[in-house]
Amino acid sequence: MKLYDLELSGNCYKVRLLAALAGIPLDIVAVDFMAGEHKKPPLIDLNPWGEIPILVDGDVVLRDSQAILVYLAAKYAGETWLPKDPAGMATVVQWLSTSANEVQNGPGAARLVDKFGFALDKADTLRRAARILPLIEAHLARHAWLALDRPTIADCAVMPYVALAPEGGVLLADFPNIRQWIARIKALPGFVAMPGV
Repeated sequence: MKLYDLELSGNCYKVRLLAALAGIPLDIVAVDFMAGEHKKPPLIDLNPWGEIPILVDGDVVLRDSQAILVYLAAKYAGETWLPKDPAGMATVVQWLSTSANEVQNGPGAARLVDKFGFALDKADTLRRAARILPLIEAHLARHAWLALDRPTIADCAVMPYVALAPEGGVLLADFPNIRQWIARIKALPGFVAMPGV
């Protein structure tokens, strides 16, 4: 099973993190992002969106980190990471949506501006971060984990761009529950880091 990967991508890291925590072997294939390798054959043939990560597992080819997390958890990691019961699954999936929307477009996008020079509206990214981080902080004041009182793919999806928020000028000093949650994830057996985390 191959993961086409960029080390500095939080979306790629989500997949590497779950795989490490759940003991799922991956063949990591580094993509030369700066040379645009992801927008040329053979990668553009695997993912016409021209984005990474891309997971190839036999005949299955998936794009989008959230979808890849669901696939890996359902096929290889078991119900600990993604339950089959409707309420449990929905509880996890709502956090995947938060990751792909509020977190990606808030602290994740702020990082794109500061670290990589993307031409995005920095003020808008900061407004979005200022809305979502207090909501996550309040949730974590009552829960050790985002969903189901245990680590799930919800934590793998949300944590990277929250932990990397300072690289976009979004500081975590006022969010002790978030910092403690990040520390709990880092303490899990099998945890792997990425630059900035």
